[in-house]
Amino acid sequence: MKGHIRERSPGHWAIILDVGEPDPKTGKKKRKWHSFKGTKREAQNECSRLITALTQGQYVEPTKQTVAEFLEEWLTFIKPSVAPKTHERYAEICRKGLSPIIGTVILSKLKTDRIDAAFSTALTKPRADHRVKKGAEASEPLPPLSPRTVHHYRRVLIKALSQAVTWERLTRNPAVATTPPKVERQKMLAYDVAQTATLLETLRPTRMFVPILLAVTCGLRRGEILALRWRHVELGHNLRRLSIVESAEQTKDGIRYKEPKSGRGRTVALSASTVAELKAHRARQAEEQLRLGLRPDGDSFVVAQVDGQPLQPRSLTHEWVRVLGKTTLPRIRFHDLRHTHASQMLSAGIHPKVASERLGHSSIGITLDLYSHVMPGMQADAAEQVDVALQAAISSERKAK
Repeated sequence: MKGHIRERSPGHWAIILDVGEPDPKTGKKKRKWHSFKGTKREAQNECSRLITALTQGQYVEPTKQTVAEFLEEWLTFIKPSVAPKTHERYAEICRKGLSPIIGTVILSKLKTDRIDAAFSTALTKPRADHRVKKGAEASEPLPPLSPRTVHHYRRVLIKALSQAVTWERLTRNPAVATTPPKVERQKMLAYDVAQTATLLETLRPTRMFVPILLAVTCGLRRGEILALRWRHVELGHNLRRLSIVESAEQTKDGIRYKEPKSGRGRTVALSASTVAELKAHRARQAEEQLRLGLRPDGDSFVVAQVDGQPLQPRSLTHEWVRVLGKTTLPRIRFHDLRHTHASQMLSAGIHPKVASERLGHSSIGITLDLYSHVMPGMQADAAEQVDVALQAAISSERKAK
């Protein structure tokens, strides 16, 4: 295997590789051409590298495909194998995040240092608003991207370029060796018992009462609340529980119902007060729908619009922000109501395994990791209880002597 370099212009080189035997008819050598920019020594080193790659079977054919073009091809390829919402998120990251910062780079020339430089710029410099239409006046620059956002960019890029390696467009994945941004853990917010009581009593007259009740007393996620149907709810004397079998997900094409986040369903026991509230809600809802000429049944949604139609997840979030703004309570996300239930369970001494099953975590480790801030108080209580038992035993031992 041979190769040589030829200077085209100052600092620009052609690397010519001889591959295989000459054509028996024409006598012409089979060659591969590469363009290279740099010093003569760097061109010679690149020529040696390419010869080694050819010899070891690791050579990648030169292509003009850019990173942006490859990402579009990859998005088309993975669409049938991922959830619609996941594909939407990947597409948003690729088109609005990755393509603007590295999209013009030729895929085969994408290196780790180029990706690191792009991420560093995104983390430190203001960015333009991609939502500004052509011909419109530019808006004020947006702040730099957060480390968490860049972390998501990096994760998706690694996944995409792994496919490029599989397709032999790259010999290795340059994104794997990039330096991940330091992502600070978000502080988890939750209401205490008094604030939770205030929330429920204040918003009792609103249509948000039942979604809030299910979040703070059962730990349900937003999508699980909106996918819950009356056939999943048992309000009898012996059985007081609800079954989580699916979750609502909002996509560009509408609402989609899928399996819960953990990949499996679960059963959540209901308290007596929650059962009473749900019974009253079912009666009000049935009366409301009957006035519209509708006959509710087991397939009816527990939380729905006036006409029984399913509620969109984003609409629930918007309504939560609106009604919470009318109270004096601290501003938290709707999802933080689930954290509220979890924190109050653990603070009350409920075993983390039980809390994990109730919340639908795939393992108890997730529960312990997420709610470690509640653990110090529990450890202190445990230490006191152990000490009381130990001191009682010591006292008995002394009296026996």
